[in-house]
Amino acid sequence: MTFLDIRFIDIIDIVLVAYLMFKLYKLIKGTVALNIFIGIFVFIVLWLMIKALNMQLSATILDNFVNVGVLAIIVVFQQEIRRFLLMIGSRYNLSHRFSFEKLFESKSPGIMNFYISPLIRACEDFSKSRTGALIVITRQSELVDYVQTGELLNAVISKQLLKSIFFKNSPLHDGAVIISQSKIKAAGCILPVSQNMELPKHLGLRHRAAMGITEATDATTIVVSEETGRISLFRNGRGEYNLSSDELEKRLSEGDERDK
Repeated sequence: MTFLDIRFIDIIDIVLVAYLMFKLYKLIKGTVALNIFIGIFVFIVLWLMIKALNMQLSATILDNFVNVGVLAIIVVFQQEIRRFLLMIGSRYNLSHRFSFEKLFESKSPGIMNFYISPLIRACEDFSKSRTGALIVITRQSELVDYVQTGELLNAVISKQLLKSIFFKNSPLHDGAVIISQSKIKAAGCILPVSQNMELPKHLGLRHRAAMGITEATDATTIVVSEETGRISLFRNGRGEYNLSSDELEKRLSEGDERDK
């Protein structure tokens, strides 16, 4: 056996690990977790080098540290780990795509227009009056945990209802509205706030919450700025800013076509 006795399975192993590391890097890029990831990666490389050089004392110390360190990481970063697993489960949820109910879902193109139209008209009015709004539209995941943080409505979507919810003196106006299955499921909901450092500094908590929920789930969010009246759309942890009502309608329609 030579020093470089590389099997075909070893090449597959290296490619697989490299791919997983790349996907993990893309998921945490721009967040505080990136620095933690780099620190852990450097530590693992150092640990492997010490074991390869057969440095017994250093290897023993690091072995004990690794054994305890795994539990410490789980305890200290339990929220981040939970968010990561939730994001993976939401974005790669196959149960809905291959479910029995999927066979009987209606594919009528008019269904989306039934709730997009009042949604777009409401956002137009919010933009003109500079009324702050945060609206979440579910996709595969129904966001039950987040729905339960607000007031359950299960109401038909209408412009007047949305305007009533986000009226500045309404007790629900500071929270998020969650739309699922063409209905307003809940209002006044609490969303996770993004820690992404790439988000422009002038954007407030509504925009950070909008990005946060799209980082953790597969939802789409609409934000209307209270300061400027500008409309933003967030999807997959990325934002599009200063959209017109026509552009917003086009983006939402495109998203629905991808889900079918």
